[in-house]
Amino acid sequence: MPGEQNTGSVARRGMSPSLRFLNAVAGFKSVVFLSHVNPDPDSLGSMLGLAHLVRNRLHLPTRLTRDGFIGRAENQALVRCLDIELEPIENVEWEAGQAVVMVDSQPHTGRHTLPDNLKITAVIDHHDTPGDCSGVTFADVRSTVGATCTLVTEYLLEQHVPLTPRVATALYYGIDSELAGYPREGGPLDDAAMQFLYPHVDKDKLAYIRNARLPHEYYETLLVALQNAFLYDRLILSWAGELSRPESVAEIADLLVRFEEIDWALCHGVYEQQILLSLRTARPRAQAGIVLQRIVDGLGKAGGHHRRAGGAIPLSNATVTAVEQTRSQIRRRVLEVLGIDEQRGQRLVRRKDLLESIG
Repeated sequence: MPGEQNTGSVARRGMSPSLRFLNAVAGFKSVVFLSHVNPDPDSLGSMLGLAHLVRNRLHLPTRLTRDGFIGRAENQALVRCLDIELEPIENVEWEAGQAVVMVDSQPHTGRHTLPDNLKITAVIDHHDTPGDCSGVTFADVRSTVGATCTLVTEYLLEQHVPLTPRVATALYYGIDSELAGYPREGGPLDDAAMQFLYPHVDKDKLAYIRNARLPHEYYETLLVALQNAFLYDRLILSWAGELSRPESVAEIADLLVRFEEIDWALCHGVYEQQILLSLRTARPRAQAGIVLQRIVDGLGKAGGHHRRAGGAIPLSNATVTAVEQTRSQIRRRVLEVLGIDEQRGQRLVRRKDLLESIG
């Protein structure tokens, strides 16, 4: 398979990825699934789908974990209506005899809350990130695929595992959420997976997830971000201030990148002693993940895809002065990395006009 990485004795030529994965975890007593911090639909669906595969083919007990919390209203609706049981990562007792499977992420990316000496048995991911899979028994990392749920669907097909509406809905929405937006980051394998899954999906629950109700804080943060959104040539740079929900920067960046006059949108804000950043682009194959890594280089960590990326910059203290200094650095670096001449930003929406429209 293009982009596939396989290490260890189980990676034998001619064996399907799903069989190599099953061989990698077959000798253990149980399987624990984990993902990146604040798991999204792709990671949630991938964990649920792989657990379904393991229970059906190996009859081993499985556990799904949650590193951080579930963010967006849609993600919370996914967990709630599909009754996905997630064990907080800090409550997991790491024992001998457990296979540890990481999905939708890679070891040593700084996006996990894990013991340094934790042995990872298998990694299944679609991100082009600077992870380290050395020492991992089985790794399937395909950056040419739009979603990790697509790979899991392929595994289930290869192993002829019957689908339940619950698993199909989680996998389908995981792919759908990753491919949403323009330009689309999917391919033939993603399209085939969605076509296979859709007849098995619970359509009512899918509609419930897609149209999840939004909390009051969403609109408050959006108002602040619009008031503090500035245009620099083909870039919108937005400051959302203090965040009650860390996923807000991604939601706002998704909205701002749709503005017809720009190619890039970056939203950032403060949450728990760090500045969170979310970058979006309307340009194809723009390597947003690499762009954001360059912006935060030496300050924090970032990763992502061609069109979407996220990052975080830790703050030694969250005083107004420290935050403003970091914001200034971010602004300078964004303009420099994107090749935009230093200039005074123009407000996307003037405060006076915004307040008058609200009144």
